[in-house]
Amino acid sequence: MESLASTSRPLRIAIIGAGPAGLYAAEALLKQRDIVLKIDLFNHFPTPFGLVRYGVAPDHQSIKAVTRVFDRVLADLRVRFFGNVTYGADIHHQDLKQFYDQIIYAIGAQADRRMGISGEDLPNSLSATAFVGWYNGHPDYRNLSVDLSCERAIVVGNGNVAMDVARMLVISPDVLAKTDIADHALEKLRASKVREVVVLGRRGPVQSSFTNPELKELGKLAGVDVIVNPRDLELDPISMSALEGNHAALANLKCLHQYADYSERSAPRRITLRFLVSPVEIIGKDGGVAAVRIVQNELVADANGVLRAQACGESEICEAGLVLRSVGYRCLPIEGVPFDHATSTMSNSTGRIVDPTTGEAVPGEYVVGWAKRGPSGLIGNNKPDSVATVEAMMADLPQLQGIHDEHRDLARIEALLRGRGIDYVTYHDWKALDQYELAYGARRQCPRVKVTTVADMMAIIRHG
Repeated sequence: MESLASTSRPLRIAIIGAGPAGLYAAEALLKQRDIVLKIDLFNHFPTPFGLVRYGVAPDHQSIKAVTRVFDRVLADLRVRFFGNVTYGADIHHQDLKQFYDQIIYAIGAQADRRMGISGEDLPNSLSATAFVGWYNGHPDYRNLSVDLSCERAIVVGNGNVAMDVARMLVISPDVLAKTDIADHALEKLRASKVREVVVLGRRGPVQSSFTNPELKELGKLAGVDVIVNPRDLELDPISMSALEGNHAALANLKCLHQYADYSERSAPRRITLRFLVSPVEIIGKDGGVAAVRIVQNELVADANGVLRAQACGESEICEAGLVLRSVGYRCLPIEGVPFDHATSTMSNSTGRIVDPTTGEAVPGEYVVGWAKRGPSGLIGNNKPDSVATVEAMMADLPQLQGIHDEHRDLARIEALLRGRGIDYVTYHDWKALDQYELAYGARRQCPRVKVTTVADMMAIIRHG
């Protein structure tokens, strides 16, 4: 029998998820020398690019330029895009095992973490995941109920997503109008009465996980003051020790001191950054959020030396009408793939899916991105992560038996989807929708105007 990845037996690879991790994996595969392959990318929505489209803030258009790289991947003749296809519903694990030699799961971390406090489910107490999806035109959050009639909002968390949502609540709508923000969100933000956003970090400034560019960006917002209490920057011995040699934390602390030292505070809107505080209760009134009970923390090291925030003082009440939690993400289990509930990732070793009971690799199955390593890092961090998984895939090729040759016909998977009545979207179809959004944006003098429902996307694709 001819070897796998040869002209007569091209390597058949399925990638579940057309976000950054999946597309970086496809790019790495296409660069392999002396390998003949065909890649099929399956994606839940008709639109590719995942978090680049639905997670990156609208005012960060430069980050979205990576789609030019991804578009070249999708345009490669060795790649096919199957959008509007849901794994576990439209196509199943046994289908992939039948038609593909190797499978890559690039599903990301779809769910947010909860705070686990009283009042968390009150109306207008929302996850940052939902809020980000809402302003970015994510179809699942198109109809999210967001009330911006309050004067103060509270954001819980100290990462880049927390910085994004805080910024979006106070940035000028005229600035946002020049971006690809969803129309429904821009309309709501134009009418917003929010004048202050209080960002709560449970640990200290040294332990904050936002990057320095995100922090500095707050100080460049027109009509916005950034408020930091100098007392919050007085470091305990643990933080002083952690600061040593930590260039990112040193840069952040320098910026925070500049905010604390700034005396001119006359802007109509403000972002207040607080540290070593945790919400312990969201207080409701008239069926919505009215205030948040906050407790002061101190840092303590546990038995493993890991720093934990521990309540140490009396609580205070901070009035607010909107709470956005940004305390992390988690991956969810999917059909047929071993899952590690302790880490909320797919059970894997260096990207190879493994059986959790035996520790042995599952032949031909791999994972990339947040589903592999957990929800950490920027979009660019997915590239080396995906490259590493592809290296493992190539190392496994000599031992891989592969699928039966009668299942290698590229038309087989198309026939299966059509037989199930799945109206799948091709790369050509996506480009038609892409051109529609770009043309609409050109008329409005913005990068693009997003179509925000799957029904409307499919109508444009099918009928123009």
